[in-house]
Amino acid sequence: MTFLKTLAATAAAALLTAGAVAADPIKVGVAAEPYPPFSSVNSAGEWEGWEIEIINAVCDAAELECEITPTAWDGIIPALTGKQIDVIMTSMSITEERQKTIDFSDPYYNTPTVVVADKSMDIEPTPESLAGKILGVQASTIHQNYAQKYFTDAAEIRIYQTQDEANQDLVSGRIDATQADSIAMAAFIESDAGACCEIKGAVADDPSILGLGVGAGVRKGEDDLREKLNAGIAKILEDGTHEEITSKYFSTSIYGG
Repeated sequence: MTFLKTLAATAAAALLTAGAVAADPIKVGVAAEPYPPFSSVNSAGEWEGWEIEIINAVCDAAELECEITPTAWDGIIPALTGKQIDVIMTSMSITEERQKTIDFSDPYYNTPTVVVADKSMDIEPTPESLAGKILGVQASTIHQNYAQKYFTDAAEIRIYQTQDEANQDLVSGRIDATQADSIAMAAFIESDAGACCEIKGAVADDPSILGLGVGAGVRKGEDDLREKLNAGIAKILEDGTHEEITSKYFSTSIYGG
């Protein structure tokens, strides 16, 4: 009888342990570097922004318990494959190159890539117009890859760890232009700091580099989690939650899927 009681207690403990493991939150990796208005830390030390609200909405719709986990942008894919995080949701474009390493959910936003410069400068987003100029881009992004393919023979490409650093050098005149996402740059030029500058136009599209929109990255083979995220994304698009959150930050839709 004692043996049976011990066995039952062991089994119960095992079930409790299994339940605790199953209840572990999904660690959603976001870039530790600020990327307003998508994600940044406020004065209270809390993460906020459009993408943070979308993450929370997708997780709620998918009935997933999620935990925002700041991770350095240039190491975020290794953090995913190394299981330090479970999902990447930090404005990562779905590209052929990244799909060799990780899988993606359906897109949850899709916006053009633009070049921004001082209002006084006559610049277009073409190699000819950028000839002899200094173009700043963020490291380990589709923008770095694009600029190095299309603009490197004409312009000097300067690499920054964050887009905010590139923006600061643009304002101070240390670079002539920067290339980045249109919505992120719209927020910048509407701010006091970016009042000097304007969007000069969108670069020519190249889906092989610029991707097919922004999705949530998951490890290869984790199809169940990917499908849950897809269901969450579909639900917030259908019930108006995506539009409601977007209207708080942007004047137009940023979903092009």
